[in-house]
Amino acid sequence: MSTPPLFLVDSLPGGSTTVLGGAEGHHAAAVRRLRSGEVVRLADGVGGLADCVVVGAEGGGLRLAVRGVRRLEPPTPRFVLVQALAKGDRGELAVELATELGVDEVLPWAAARSVARWEGGRGERSLARWRSTAREAAKQSRRAWVPVVGEPCDTRQVVARIEQAAGALVLDGAGAPLTTVPLPGDGDLVLVVGPEGGLDAAELAAFAAAGARAVRLGDPVLRTSTAGAAALAVLSARTGRWS
Repeated sequence: MSTPPLFLVDSLPGGSTTVLGGAEGHHAAAVRRLRSGEVVRLADGVGGLADCVVVGAEGGGLRLAVRGVRRLEPPTPRFVLVQALAKGDRGELAVELATELGVDEVLPWAAARSVARWEGGRGERSLARWRSTAREAAKQSRRAWVPVVGEPCDTRQVVARIEQAAGALVLDGAGAPLTTVPLPGDGDLVLVVGPEGGLDAAELAAFAAAGARAVRLGDPVLRTSTAGAAALAVLSARTGRWS
């Protein structure tokens, strides 16, 4: 059975009917061509869901009958991906895949060996694309939670997040298997993914001193755009988020 399409709204409806307008309403009515009787879901991006049925068109959007409103508990542990900046659209691909695989927060990280640099207007546009990508991927994967994409951070700021987290892992080919390391049951679980050129010795030492553990996925060498998603899949299975 297919899952109803999901649309993001600023707030959940408070009555028995509501109008899905704006860009989301246009997409539902003109692009998806949803018709009376079809089921849709509305999400506020922070765990709230409304189950609705289309009753007709209105103002370029759709009028919906609200069948039920619920709020989901946040998943635990909370996955925080520290993603090194990547050239081209590889960073956006990393965010898209990580969102589909359940990430809760993404921190863009200017690693020592990152080729891409977010400076001035270019950095603002890149951050906006990452945030838009997370939003669209959350809709596509029918998530009630839209991942938070934070401000770009440097290594010192990553160290601070690791120190505050319940657990932290750094993808590194010389680490222990990700399938075997102990994981926290709640709190923030930070996952650090380096750039194409890998982490340098100073970064590895700083993260280890802050309490992070080096882990590896297996023998294949993954791109920075796919490594985080692969690790998140393992973590989702191991923590019971996929049970």
